[in-house]
Amino acid sequence: MSGRRTPVARRGALRTAAGAVLAGASAVSCAPDGTTRPPARTARNGEDTSGTPGATPGSPGPQSAGKAHGAVRPAAAPRRFPGQPAEIEHGPRNRPRVALTFHGQGDPALARAVLAAAERAGARLTVLAVGSWLDQNPGMARRILDGGHDLGNHTQSHLDINTMDETRAYEEITGCARRLRRLTGSIGTWFRPSRAQHATPLVQDLARRAGYPHVLSYDVDSLDFTSPGVAAVTRKVAGELRNGSVVSLHFGYRDTVAALPLLLTEIDRRQLRAVTTTELLT
Repeated sequence: MSGRRTPVARRGALRTAAGAVLAGASAVSCAPDGTTRPPARTARNGEDTSGTPGATPGSPGPQSAGKAHGAVRPAAAPRRFPGQPAEIEHGPRNRPRVALTFHGQGDPALARAVLAAAERAGARLTVLAVGSWLDQNPGMARRILDGGHDLGNHTQSHLDINTMDETRAYEEITGCARRLRRLTGSIGTWFRPSRAQHATPLVQDLARRAGYPHVLSYDVDSLDFTSPGVAAVTRKVAGELRNGSVVSLHFGYRDTVAALPLLLTEIDRRQLRAVTTTELLT
């Protein structure tokens, strides 16, 4: 995204495109309280056994299902960022960049609308995908990567991972990692715990064991999963946004789709750039 102010016609086009998708799509919840507004399709929870997360996270697994969805190269593997803590909340405060991160779950039509709006504005996102969502919508993994966005792991079932025992929590992380690796050739660039802003020390250790050097948190919570309205989402993010911010947003919410062009315009007005989390820290 350039530092120039977004033209009025461009802003209008972004709003119009988002509205067209909203007219025909319904939202599916990724809320941390466990409620569903309205209920999502039933996830296929059959275990996938291809690949072994952690050993060589960037290498393709024995089943290259990504080829069936247009994969042309392995996706980026997780990276260690020297000097960064085990749990990353934000990037450098001295550079005019921010990372918009999305919990990957919900109506794929709304997800595609978010991606398209970002791409029209020259923004790049970070998507933390739920494994069961990828089971239902395997083509979304490649769609996200082909748009130049980061793709990561948001657990297999999107349950409260911090309350699980070690065995179950590790399976939540590696279950999603296997799906990502099967679809893209990588376990994803990031791991974010489900239903929590911060990971417990145990979950941080399990994420490292699975191949993720860092856990990705955030310092700006949009609260879009509460469906507070477009103005409230925009006001909440704009009021807390600053250099290096990592913003938590969600696919599957109509308010978020409608608010995104306004947020991107505000980011541009402040001469910030919306980049992937990898770019934010590089």
